[in-house]
Amino acid sequence: MSNDLESLKSEMLAAVAAAGSTQALEAVRVGELGKKGRITGLMKELGGLDPQERKARGQALNALKDEVARALEARKADLAQDDLDARLAGEGVDITLPVRPEQTGCIHPISQTIDEAIAIFGEMGFTVAEGPDIEEDWYNFTALNIPPDHPARQEHDTFYLPDTGDGQRKVLRTHTSPVQIRTMQQTKPPIRIIVPGRTYRCDYDATHSPMFHQVEGLLVDQTTHMGHLKGCLIDFCRAFFDVDDLPVRFRPSYFPFTEPSAEVDIGCTREGGQFRIGHGDDWMEILGCGMVNPKVLENCGIDSSVYQGFAFGVGIERLAMLKFGIPDLRTFFESDLRWLRHYGFSPLQAPSMVGGLDR
Repeated sequence: MSNDLESLKSEMLAAVAAAGSTQALEAVRVGELGKKGRITGLMKELGGLDPQERKARGQALNALKDEVARALEARKADLAQDDLDARLAGEGVDITLPVRPEQTGCIHPISQTIDEAIAIFGEMGFTVAEGPDIEEDWYNFTALNIPPDHPARQEHDTFYLPDTGDGQRKVLRTHTSPVQIRTMQQTKPPIRIIVPGRTYRCDYDATHSPMFHQVEGLLVDQTTHMGHLKGCLIDFCRAFFDVDDLPVRFRPSYFPFTEPSAEVDIGCTREGGQFRIGHGDDWMEILGCGMVNPKVLENCGIDSSVYQGFAFGVGIERLAMLKFGIPDLRTFFESDLRWLRHYGFSPLQAPSMVGGLDR
């Protein structure tokens, strides 16, 4: 009896291996494991056997069924990979071909906004710094004076990676501030940097995304003060929105990594269902800022009795939505060519303070 099952197993596994397409593999599965398949038919014959023989035969058939099922799954995965490889090869693009005039590409509004911010702050003497998207808890929270029980550390707010075994879980950075920490550790003041990049938080709706972009700024020296911070951000807002007398106000706020802290509002008006930036009877909050908390400086090895500085952070998507009239944050990441062609920018004209921002 065992010999006939071994022979049957070899025959079935050979049929699975020989299946050259997902359709052929499905035919093998139906023929062996389906309602009218051979294994199913053998299972139905168990009722005519005596109890001892039925038990042994049933165990053997179940083992055969499991082995054939595993072989089918493995072959299915192989065929799916082969199909994907063939499709990718067929859809390949020759990047050496010249650009088609009728299909000119566009710069994404996020890239345009980052370039504009770099152009403005570059004129003020800031340089661009970058860092990893996957960060250690110390850089993302502890060094920034964020306490262990702060809500931002909770799993409903932050994407944590699996524990590596040492009890330390890395995170997808929730802001670009860890780059400020790394820069202060590696660079002796004076420091003047901006940090554009991707950030990640557990949120998703018309005005929030689990992945978004920020640009943060940091200045550390011996003489800077709150007045310098205000002048820097007022000049930025007026240059970015191209409104020379744009009203800008600073409201007291709280952030663990700055003291004192403030939120920055710009003037706006909402009339007749329209929103306009400039002089009006309303305000729109756009960014947070403040003087760097002395504890943060000390965490980075900088003597807070000698040096001080300011920092700020603003969401790139928020700036783009306000400036370009984009109503829904989610459309930034939907890869809709019609949307990109409508809101996109010319790739050959980079923004600058000399030539203009929106070209």
